[in-house]
Parts: sequence; structure tokens; C-alpha cells
Amino acid sequence: MKIAKAILSVFSATLWISLSEFARNEFFVKSFWIGHYQGLGLTFPSAPVNGAIWGLWSLLFAVAVFIIAKKFTLVQTTLLSWLVAFVMMWVVIGNLGVLPIGMLWYAVPLSILESFVAALIVKYFQRG
Repeated sequence: MKIAKAILSVFSATLWISLSEFARNEFFVKSFWIGHYQGLGLTFPSAPVNGAIWGLWSLLFAVAVFIIAKKFTLVQTTLLSWLVAFVMMWVVIGNLGVLPIGMLWYAVPLSILESFVAALIVKYFQRG
């Protein structure tokens, strides 16, 4: 794959992941986060620097999808990247006690969709 095509692939997947993360967290699960953090006596971190870190996370996730997609099918890439990015993150933040479990009803299907579309974008650029 040419370097320009690879960069466009990762950039496009990063853009999709960022938009998906924003929409899911802003419109579907933000109340879960805020309520859970308040119950812990904490303030949910929502400063601009937190958004920038999520942008970096989106880029790193896109790079992971890109690497995984080189060796696996679309479905395998979707499931493996979802496991690596989301399930492992939920295990860690659940272990820290800051995961609002109720939000998983929204987060699981939406994160699988996010992973699938990211894999689809990368696979599109890898063909031909």
C-alpha cells in the first residue's frame, strides 16, 4: 500500500472514530458518566485537554485497525480491534471503579459499529 493511501486510510478512520466517540459520549452516555462520577464524589473530566486526549486515542485506535486489517478479514478486524480498544479499556476502568455499567447497553453496540466502520474504511483503502 502506498504511503499516501495508508495515511489517508488512517486519517479517514481517525475522523470516523472521533465523530463516533463524540456522538456516543455526548448524546447517549454522558449522563451515565456524570451521574456515576458524582456518586463517587468526583467531577467528570470534560476539559478541552480531555477531548484532545480522546483525539489521540482515536488516532491510535485507527493505527491499530490499520495494522490488524493487513492480516485479517473485515469481521476478524472488527472483532479483534473492538476487543483491543474497548473491552480491554472497560476491564481497566471497571477495575478502577469508574465504569458506569448501565452505559454498556448503549456503548457495546455503538462501539462494535464504530469498530466495524473503521475496519471498513481501512479495508476500502487496502483494496486494489
